[in-house]
Amino acid sequence: MLNMLDAYNMIKDENIILIYSGPIWADGMEGIADNLKKRLEFDKMPMSTAQSIFSIFVEQMNNILMYSAEREHFILNEKEIDVSRGMFIIGMKKDKSYFIRSGNVIKKESVDLIKSRIDHLNTMDKQQLRQFYKQQIKSDNTNPESKGGGIGLTEIARRANSKIEYEFVPYESGFSFFSMMVAI
Repeated sequence: MLNMLDAYNMIKDENIILIYSGPIWADGMEGIADNLKKRLEFDKMPMSTAQSIFSIFVEQMNNILMYSAEREHFILNEKEIDVSRGMFIIGMKKDKSYFIRSGNVIKKESVDLIKSRIDHLNTMDKQQLRQFYKQQIKSDNTNPESKGGGIGLTEIARRANSKIEYEFVPYESGFSFFSMMVAI
């Protein structure tokens, strides 16, 4: 069993800024987002870098909120709350660039669509991504699995400093664990 001191040292050695695993819901994200904003202020990084990190974090959280196959519904104070499960890690590499990793369980039938979408985005340079983003904003979202505007992955690709890294690992029958890593 990993003791807390070992976990603390591992997180410190890997320059992990923020780590979370568990239930995620829209209102619950606000506190985490505020914590991240404060940390970015403490790091005194350029505004454009801070905006990119925050934007990618928000898009990855929205992907977990909308597409996680692990979901629960609660009624709290007569308000219905939709809770998804997922995880994310934000850290700093030795070269002082930042990374954001996220992961959640998805339906196995979504794997090919997500993979082809990310692979397509990874073929584009910054100018092509900017043009593709503008086209997406103007067009109707025809993706039947999309629950949003269909631009989240494109926004992530636009703001990243490198290609989106991803992995699909078989999970339980009919499901895969999807993880994504983005460098900023």
